[in-house]
Amino acid sequence: MNQTSLICGSLAIDYIMQHEGRFGDTLLADQLHKVNVSFLVPTMRTEYGGCAGNIAYNLHMLGGDGRIVGVMGQDSGPYLARLQKLGISTNNILIKGDSYTAQCFVTADIENNQINAFHPGAMSFAHENPVANAGPARVAIISPDGHLGMLKHAADLAELKIPFMFDPGQQMPMFNGEQLIDFINKATYVTCNDYEIELLMSKTGLSLPEIASRLEALIVTRGEKGSEIYTDGKRIDIPAVAAEAVLDPTGCGDAYRAGLLYGITHDLGWETTGRLASLLGAIKIAHKGGQNHVLTKEQLAARFKAAFGYAYE
Repeated sequence: MNQTSLICGSLAIDYIMQHEGRFGDTLLADQLHKVNVSFLVPTMRTEYGGCAGNIAYNLHMLGGDGRIVGVMGQDSGPYLARLQKLGISTNNILIKGDSYTAQCFVTADIENNQINAFHPGAMSFAHENPVANAGPARVAIISPDGHLGMLKHAADLAELKIPFMFDPGQQMPMFNGEQLIDFINKATYVTCNDYEIELLMSKTGLSLPEIASRLEALIVTRGEKGSEIYTDGKRIDIPAVAAEAVLDPTGCGDAYRAGLLYGITHDLGWETTGRLASLLGAIKIAHKGGQNHVLTKEQLAARFKAAFGYAYE
């Protein structure tokens, strides 16, 4: 049986810089209309991320088969080399030679206030990368990406009859209510966090049960409160897993979604699929960056059994 997951979404590079002072000591409240300031950042680190990259990383760690459908730019070399070294397929990543890979520049101060600049770059051309080129798959996910690409991937996956999970994330404001309803109607699964589901209901005018009734499953994550899976007219409550440390929430949702894809492609059932997803989110939050947690499949299995008292496979 085909166990491949197509992972449509962003590939991005984050530059994270630390300012050792307070922004408030430099920014004058009555002069914000003419800001011209520079912050010394003695430390800087680079993180590879983007929703598709993070999901693929976690799915690969589980032993799953993920194929990224995304777009990168002229500076893609190091990230592509990293993915290839990990054994993650890059065959369906389109390279736009006249663009830069999507990137975020994050400057934080000692109080963890942040000033961010995001350049979408090559991500904006996601609609130029046909999902059909990636071949057959058991399931796909449309995670945050260029909004034209998200629309086209949904239409193409529906035409190809490949079941897909719609994960609007931070791109939800880019779509109007009619477009979001169309995504829901085409999708087999929808996943949102607690804020996103409220926004989805507000923009579509649909209640949570109405959204769930149009899907095989609606998954709502609620951080340390766990998550809920609405399927077949019932609600399954998934407990949160206690994290060893809470260092960085970046990429936790992507780790969770990798668990969902693995569970779907391996027929684990929603009770186990949700728990595996929950475990991955807890593992990720204990590490800085979206792709710096390293565990073998055997270690993941042991962590799952310790948390839930049974083996997931």
